[in-house]
Amino acid sequence: MKGVTLPTETVFVMEASPIKFGLGATDEIAYDARRLGLKRVLIVTDPHIAALGLPERVRALLDEEGVKADLYDGVEIEPTDRSMEEAAEYARQREFDGLIGVGGGSALDTCKAINLLTTHPAPLLDYVNQPVGRGRPVPGPLKPLIAVPTTAGTGSETTAVAVTHVLAHHVKAGVSNRLLRPALGIVDPLNTLTAPPEVTAAAGADILTHAIESYTTRPYNARAKHHPPDRPAYIGANPASDIWCEKAIEYVGRYLRRAVLNGLDLEARVYLALAANYAGVGFGNAGVHIPHALGYPIAGLVRDYVPSGYRTSHALVPHGVSVVVAAPATFRFTYATAPERHLRAAELMGVPTAGLSDREAREALPNALRALMRDVAIPNGLTALGYAERDIPALVDGTLKQPRLLSGSPRTVGGTELAAILHDSLHLW
Repeated sequence: MKGVTLPTETVFVMEASPIKFGLGATDEIAYDARRLGLKRVLIVTDPHIAALGLPERVRALLDEEGVKADLYDGVEIEPTDRSMEEAAEYARQREFDGLIGVGGGSALDTCKAINLLTTHPAPLLDYVNQPVGRGRPVPGPLKPLIAVPTTAGTGSETTAVAVTHVLAHHVKAGVSNRLLRPALGIVDPLNTLTAPPEVTAAAGADILTHAIESYTTRPYNARAKHHPPDRPAYIGANPASDIWCEKAIEYVGRYLRRAVLNGLDLEARVYLALAANYAGVGFGNAGVHIPHALGYPIAGLVRDYVPSGYRTSHALVPHGVSVVVAAPATFRFTYATAPERHLRAAELMGVPTAGLSDREAREALPNALRALMRDVAIPNGLTALGYAERDIPALVDGTLKQPRLLSGSPRTVGGTELAAILHDSLHLW
């Protein structure tokens, strides 16, 4: 019997990578590699993580169990399309049947790109989402990839996206396809203990923005009906993703200040690692919206801002900073679409919301975000990153190149609305 055809979506899909979580989970990586049938792997990392010794430790653990490994340590912080192409070219000269990414989101996303470009060779821009790239679908399965995060932030160990800075367009963009998901994420909070306070703060801001955006994105059943092969990985807020997002918001609100103040606070590190993973599951299915769309040009057009705590001397806006800096103004803008969700997010961050006036209720979540950002030393708005009023048109243009993300906005948003949000984000306090 044929079902009734409805104009809006009635189906959502929950997908996530298998996760092994816990203190010392890295010690079991050789067992997991062999379980996946791997005999020779490529370890992908960045120079800083390589200098700390974790990738070599992973290689030694693999070697003890007969799994051979080559090491690529050329990942750039906030990778570009050029750096990803260079990494893939390095990998093409070696034989491997699987990959292991060790590092933050930059390393894990580069590892995903290597997997894609060596399994299904093509220019990276063929796969990058339109209109920046050609939006070509991933043709088929990829090699098994094990993701070992060393920061609590992106949740890349469970997501179906890899983000890059497209140099020719001065904007960030992503490759999004469920086949990019790692075969396994090994989340060991001990690996995050060396993250400096500034990196911890930016990564935590990324977790929080992921979770609140997913929690407030346009619901799955308010979107057009999809045929199964065309159903996107980012399907919209749904009852399952809500659960993961709520816990992620709660844990960041409770533990991020502690981890920034004392990097050896193991309890805080454990719960932030959980939060990153939970938010990854949540946004990896529901999707994000305006703050991430704004964050891509904010990172891509930076001129001279060099963040402290990062091993870099060139201009760079850390991803977590780029997406959170416009979040307070965004959630003021989206408040009217779901007041109860915005208030619930503020409550999960520890802000009482009972008895508030309408104006106070609208400001509850923006105020909670600003308070946390001040406490963990996130830069005070776009001006602190080197932007001014004159830069807003270019930032708007870059944001409008992110239709995949803007489509998740719960409220219609165009150039005028984006300019207003950016204006309100020049100074946060």
